Amino acid sequence: MPNLYPPIHPYHTEMLDVGDGHHINLELSGNPKGTPALFIHGGPGAGLPGNYRRFFDPEKYLIIGFDQRGCGKSTPFAELQHNTTADLVKDIEQIRQHLGISTWLLFGGSWGSTLALVYAIQYTHTVLGLILRGTFLAREQDRDWFLCPNSGAANVFPEHYQKFAAYSGNATRADDICNQYYDVFNHADEMTQALALKAWYGWEERISRLILPQASTIEAHHFHAVKSLALLECHYLKNHCFIAENYILDNIDVIADLPGTIVHGRYDLICKSEAAFALHKKWHNSRLQIVPDAGHSTSEKGIMHALCKATDEFARFMRKRT
Repeated sequence: MPNLYPPIHPYHTEMLDVGDGHHINLELSGNPKGTPALFIHGGPGAGLPGNYRRFFDPEKYLIIGFDQRGCGKSTPFAELQHNTTADLVKDIEQIRQHLGISTWLLFGGSWGSTLALVYAIQYTHTVLGLILRGTFLAREQDRDWFLCPNSGAANVFPEHYQKFAAYSGNATRADDICNQYYDVFNHADEMTQALALKAWYGWEERISRLILPQASTIEAHHFHAVKSLALLECHYLKNHCFIAENYILDNIDVIADLPGTIVHGRYDLICKSEAAFALHKKWHNSRLQIVPDAGHSTSEKGIMHALCKATDEFARFMRKRT
């Protein structure tokens, strides 16, 4: 199985003014003449991971990464104003136009898969194909799976969910849980806010992998990353991710002819496997790979290998086209 490519550094970085007072961090790596590939990170609010370039052969791809509004190196930090799915999709299109790219590959994981699909539906003519990991369709059932006490993740990790539920009162619906947390994030005293942010982040961290590394604790993560992920994730989920219920599946025929690879861990407790299967069933030009011994994270070997294999296969597909 293919391994991650060696670490490389970007050859160009800039802060792109996308309007509304937001500037997003933009990075270019790899081969300037290679197939353009846009890496769309998860969260919302996670920012670019350190190893994202390593999923691509740097000789064959122009690797494009960006921090979405309000997170990573983008400014203003943790800003919720003018921070919606429509804004992020507009930013992606602005990046494409700014770089003078006609068509590109979209590579998105978790929330990044949502953005990739929404963008592809709205700008189909610009997309060569999609590689998705940990599909999140942003339906009510997907939000429930992640957040609710009687749903998927909570039933597997009840003792960890108890810590998460400490800041959601007795709420049992995803909307109510988000509203409770949102109120704490924005109106509680500074110490309580910090503890609630860590509780939200800690819940996601615990359920993100099939086996959590022993050294992986909430203290190991910079509070900057903890705050942006927890706050922005709550903001988006509270607002149903700013897209209509079942929007992606209802519109998937728009991208029916685009090639897609869907990689999903069998034991993904953040984004349930049913979502990946439902997407695959309606998207006839897609391939679904369920990784049998993995959860949600790209750090798990099976997920990592499947994604590298997918980019290698797409590079070969592009060579045959030219």
